[in-house]
Amino acid sequence: MDGLTINEAAETTGWSPRMLRYLESVGLILPPRTDSGYRKFGPEELQRLRTLKELLARFDCGLSDIAFAKRMREDEELKQAVDTWFEAAPRPPEGVASDDWLRWEQEKHQRLLGIAA
Repeated sequence: MDGLTINEAAETTGWSPRMLRYLESVGLILPPRTDSGYRKFGPEELQRLRTLKELLARFDCGLSDIAFAKRMREDEELKQAVDTWFEAAPRPPEGVASDDWLRWEQEKHQRLLGIAA
């Protein structure tokens, strides 16, 4: 099987071996493996890594953004939950008057911050 080892691919692309492993773990690249389990990076994987860097720079986003976008494409339940959240109109919690809503939210956040501290 022809291709570069993870260290060679890292040197060629500017990504670290650790980052290449992360990209594989979130499914952004899928390098084939040798019979003994070593990753081999061929022209397809190297091209994906180059265009991933271009995508990140062009849209000023992070790897977690791209990984989440991939997850949304693959997980219909997550996609529907996010779409529902975007479309939902904000409304006060049950039992909270509209004019008390802001104070209620502020107090809730203060309580949560107190628990986290």
